[in-house]
Amino acid sequence: MELTINGCRLNIEDLGPRDAPLIIAHHGGGGIGSLEEPKSTFGTLADEYRVIVFDARGCGRSEAVEPYSHAQWAADVDALREWAGAEKITVAGGSYGGFIALEYAVRYPEHVNAVILRDTAPDGTKLSLAFENARNQDRIEVKWDDFNRYWSGQIRDDADLKQCWADMIGLYDHNYDPARSAARVEAGFYRHEAHNWCFQHNWNSYDVKDQLPSVTVPMLVTVGRYDWVVPVSCSETIAELVPNSELVIFEESGHSPQIEERELFQQTIRDFMHRAVPVTAEVVA
Repeated sequence: MELTINGCRLNIEDLGPRDAPLIIAHHGGGGIGSLEEPKSTFGTLADEYRVIVFDARGCGRSEAVEPYSHAQWAADVDALREWAGAEKITVAGGSYGGFIALEYAVRYPEHVNAVILRDTAPDGTKLSLAFENARNQDRIEVKWDDFNRYWSGQIRDDADLKQCWADMIGLYDHNYDPARSAARVEAGFYRHEAHNWCFQHNWNSYDVKDQLPSVTVPMLVTVGRYDWVVPVSCSETIAELVPNSELVIFEESGHSPQIEERELFQQTIRDFMHRAVPVTAEVVA
């Protein structure tokens, strides 16, 4: 369905029982993300929970209305919460979506029941480590000019974004399957304006570490052992700073344990939700 949220038309899907506890899951990727990723990851919980997934403004099938800032994207999450009629939500996000989940948790603490993160970071300081990891691997030949343009927000158009992503996607999985990666590239959405905004305006100022100790709700922090772009140390920092957090490292995954170790990942998030936000017997019935 389409909803106008904070003056921008968003593409959303509203899954599961309407009277169940609500999860709002934000996709990763900035301008290369869409609701398909969180739908696959969290849609399985719609047998017990209400799950809303959506294309963020400037992404997927949603309208392009600036700004594409963390504050605006978090405000859109809160407007979706209000539209859904929920006082509190579990906010979830992977990769870049984890930045928005953390932004929401520190900006709207009164509306948060729990937080689920996957392969994300509390600040933008580790990009140099990601570059070092890319230099030290021998899986793919990195096209450094395109690589640098991607990470500095200098993408020319949507086709350029797709090509840069296709050239780099081989870094992401622990067990690299070129055919599977190519299929993921073809299935994606590419919105270069939102991507460029992320790395021209958001990245260098992103840092929520000082605010994380104030997040007292249960938080699940998940990460793949072999994640090259937001390494395990980033998730360890989050878990150390958030008092009621638990860290789960997926030992056979890169950046996408929700894909590479799907069954274990699904059980992990469901078990966490049962502990953190139990479903009442009435809702289950």
